Amino acid sequence: MTNEKNYVDLAISDGSEMAAYIALPENLQPNTPAIILIQEAFGVNHHMRNVADHFAKVGYVVITPEIFHRTAPKYFEGPYDNFQAVMPHYQAITNEGLEADLKASFDWLTKQVDVDTGKVFSIGYCLGGRVSFLANAVLPLKAAVSYYGGGIDQIADRAKDLHSRHLFFWGGKDTHISDEAINKTLKSLDEAGKDYINVKISFAEHGFSCNERPSYNKQASDDALALTLAFLQNS
Repeated sequence: MTNEKNYVDLAISDGSEMAAYIALPENLQPNTPAIILIQEAFGVNHHMRNVADHFAKVGYVVITPEIFHRTAPKYFEGPYDNFQAVMPHYQAITNEGLEADLKASFDWLTKQVDVDTGKVFSIGYCLGGRVSFLANAVLPLKAAVSYYGGGIDQIADRAKDLHSRHLFFWGGKDTHISDEAINKTLKSLDEAGKDYINVKISFAEHGFSCNERPSYNKQASDDALALTLAFLQNS
């Protein structure tokens, strides 16, 4: 059940309003790093809120914006076994709208007195993996992470705009994202002279990090999380 107390409402530059889930460390201290956590295609659901809570427990202020807010009801959660139910919202998002959502999320974080404004990161999964790449292009992030981000190749021209290094995770058994798409993304980064780390987990499928999906792989998820935390810590 959604706890409305854990949400904030953000005014977006296009006149819309967006809810965002907030997770805070138990003992919030000054100069705490922060994460913009970006949803899969299924909304800010139970799983995404758990992910946010986990990052908060290890010391990050986390904001998870509802990027379907222009078409979906507040607190929308799409079922993992019915992608058709989320398609209208998935297809309605635009890069311009996402940029406005990301900027509003970043602005909220940087106005929090205990947040270290020089250590704001983005992490995204699935659809959010692509949006995390966009976030790195439009926000002065310390670093960014994309888990199996389908469609990054479609905005590969934004590689030249990346503000910081980027960590990518892909599943070797992912049938949704082709090697051609991955290679196009990496080539754009190489041509732009941007720093990145690329990780392909050979035995993992798409969505391997979500323990509420059939494709969940605990070993791959644990390995990726350990690498993610080290990447953030070292950035």
